Amino acid sequence: MAPKTARARRLGLALRTHREAAGLTLEAAADEINSTRSTLSRYENAQSPVKPATVRALLTLYGVAPDEVNAAVQLAKDARKPGWWVSYSYLLDRRTIDFIALEAEATGIANFEPSVVPGLLQTADYIRGVMRGGPHTLSDEEVEQRVKVRLDRQERLTGDAPPILDAIIDEGALFRPVGDRSVMDGQLRHLLKMSELPNITVQVIPLAAGYHRGTRGSLHILEFADPEDPIIASVETVAGQMILDRPGDLRTCTKIMEHLRTVALSPTGSRDQLLQLLKGR
Repeated sequence: MAPKTARARRLGLALRTHREAAGLTLEAAADEINSTRSTLSRYENAQSPVKPATVRALLTLYGVAPDEVNAAVQLAKDARKPGWWVSYSYLLDRRTIDFIALEAEATGIANFEPSVVPGLLQTADYIRGVMRGGPHTLSDEEVEQRVKVRLDRQERLTGDAPPILDAIIDEGALFRPVGDRSVMDGQLRHLLKMSELPNITVQVIPLAAGYHRGTRGSLHILEFADPEDPIIASVETVAGQMILDRPGDLRTCTKIMEHLRTVALSPTGSRDQLLQLLKGR
């Protein structure tokens, strides 16, 4: 099963929208192309890759204009291209792969972390400490493989057309040692360095803020360039990343993220706090 990328989601939405506009049920449309209701449903929900020829046949059946058909066919071709993360499919669970595929296409990333430094801003040594303290016992080789995955995810931040990253960190995460003192010092310096980039904002929620709406767990919100791509939220669970795309869940997650921004220190105040933590170590 291919990762549910933003392109695959957009293509599935187009297939469903045009089918409904044509007044056809899943069964009727599937019959016309000698397929099944369940297969067509998987295409529309981006749960299975759809061949460009199938896209052309379906949209032609629905009476879609040739220009739109050609654009959708190209989208199908793009959606089937493997991303860099495919080589790590053997290493990571399905939910994590799906999240990485979506994150790789996001133009805006908002991330709150209550217990650790956000993954996209972690140093290699910090990642090693997190992996060794995780829920699974990993060999040194397995740890290094996961370090490589996370560092590969970070490359977009300093590459061409980087995404906007708004990282919010609970101050408690900065007091929690991961590795030895040199690891934490290096991590704090890295946060300060990354916060200087024009596409990255780092905010710290001080302990003095008390219990807040994000205390229960981490939260990601991804935004995409195409206005037809709805935002995606993701929360961390003991079972891994859980992707949320229902309107009600998205509204709740958006409100929580807005609240976290208001209780956090300003970017300048957060930088000062990071400097104080580094000096006080």
